[in-house]
Amino acid sequence: MINKIWKIKEVEDTFTIKTLSESLNISEPLAKLLVQRDIKTFYQAKNFFRPSLNSLYDPFLMDGMDTATKRVIKAITGNQLIYIYGDYDVDGTCATSLLYLFLKELNANVDFYIPKRLEEGYGISKESLDFIKSKNASLIIAVDCGITAVEEADYAKKMGLDLIICDHHQPKDQLPDAIAVLDPIKPNCNYPYKYLSGAGVAFKLAQGISERIGKRDLPLKYLDLVALAGAADIVPLTGENRVLVKEGLDQINNNPRPGIEALLRSAGLQKGSLTSGQVVFTIAPRINAVGRLGDARRAVELLITDKYEEATELAKVLENENYERRKIDVDTFDYANSLVENSLDLKKELAIILHQEEWHPGVIGIVASRLVEKYYRPTIMLTTVDGVAKGSARSINNFNIYDALKRCEDVLLHYGGHQAAAGLAIQLDKIEEFRIKFNEIVRESISEEDLIPEIQIDSEIKFVEITPKFIRILEQFAPFGPGNMRPVFLTKGVNILNNPRIVGNNHLVVSFKHKSSQKVIDAIGFNLGEYLDLLKENKNSEFDIVYIIDKIEKDERSIPQLKIRDIRLSQTENYREN
Repeated sequence: MINKIWKIKEVEDTFTIKTLSESLNISEPLAKLLVQRDIKTFYQAKNFFRPSLNSLYDPFLMDGMDTATKRVIKAITGNQLIYIYGDYDVDGTCATSLLYLFLKELNANVDFYIPKRLEEGYGISKESLDFIKSKNASLIIAVDCGITAVEEADYAKKMGLDLIICDHHQPKDQLPDAIAVLDPIKPNCNYPYKYLSGAGVAFKLAQGISERIGKRDLPLKYLDLVALAGAADIVPLTGENRVLVKEGLDQINNNPRPGIEALLRSAGLQKGSLTSGQVVFTIAPRINAVGRLGDARRAVELLITDKYEEATELAKVLENENYERRKIDVDTFDYANSLVENSLDLKKELAIILHQEEWHPGVIGIVASRLVEKYYRPTIMLTTVDGVAKGSARSINNFNIYDALKRCEDVLLHYGGHQAAAGLAIQLDKIEEFRIKFNEIVRESISEEDLIPEIQIDSEIKFVEITPKFIRILEQFAPFGPGNMRPVFLTKGVNILNNPRIVGNNHLVVSFKHKSSQKVIDAIGFNLGEYLDLLKENKNSEFDIVYIIDKIEKDERSIPQLKIRDIRLSQTENYREN
């Protein structure tokens, strides 16, 4: 059980909280949540609760859009073969599907290419360019990849292949020499919103093309794909992303395309109530699984089909692949965990760096994330592919793992990613040198305090404040994700009402009663079975609990359920204020 710091977010502007509370007729804790999101006026709150497509930015504000749209229209009118080149994850396959369907609707001559993760690796390769050239293509549109493909762009140019890049990842010092590079975070791009997903950038290209040909609303029917990508790729759900994801989720819940509806059914979900969280934890793993274990083309085929029977069969494939992926996950995590426990001295090595040549490349990123969750250390998992160590890196708060890899680039073959997650490749004989250098960087960059995970608490409330109206308004804060996380609450001085127990895979189930009102609320703590002894040994004591609020159906009615994040005895003080 890792000790955690509870950090309570304080807002000094109590006047604005009170004013918002009165003007919106909501409780002050809810008004505080708005102020924490920099929403301080009635008008801003209205836009937050009712995000509109009218607030989307002009696609031509993105550098390169003018050139890109003209080149695509030229390819369409000239019946030139266009290849959409996508990554094999949810963002890449959704972006590929979006542009493929959009261009098909414009009667374009279009096909798509998704590299096989295990055979080709990430991004554009010279071999894939050779294949596309052999098909007599004239234009490649790379989505969710390509921003670092400098050599590959030069190779494509020599072959007479025009290349447009639609990416959202961090560029390196040199940009690829392409017809156009669309990436809101590249240097000298003045696009106002910097956090689009890869599918979001592809959507902006579709918007730009549509405006040029006088069919402005044409891309809106593909917002469901943008929503899947945005939620799954963990981009900030603020500003433009929040509009795109909310509108797209509404489409899925009201009228899902055949592939998505089949995916929902196979996952045991009902259309009508899909949330961004369910995309992250239920839908995304199924789409990712076919890319992790085999050929991600099957995910694109699922998303683009208009035939329900075909969609159902493809959804079964994704379900089976996800089942196999989970089994590999468990075995890999158990082995990796034993290596950490038995082979690493975490007092000396602040980072976890593991290499086993037989680990499956498709799951090491997931396992790295689970190790971060358990040990709260920057973690790198490496396997061997074609005589080279390739792997995934995952980070903790306050440590930029991309920058750390950049400082190690002299011992790396290549790397890429962002602050929280990255990929890398390294020669086998350089692993130990890399381990030493990376740990030195970690030691220089973070303190012992940084290795204690924090729980950010939005507000302290009492159970009596959790009314049906409170929950109804809280739901309007969705979709939740980075930049607009599901609010976390603290309640002090609660008692255990029943005997806590463990259900399923180490999940804690308990009911709490608050001393101030005698109100009782059921709670569940996923993977918090380790707290059972604490509760039983102190069953007559008072506890402080940190949680998010959800709803469950019970006796044909919706009731609140707390999802516990942490529990401690009330006399234990380990709080901080921002």
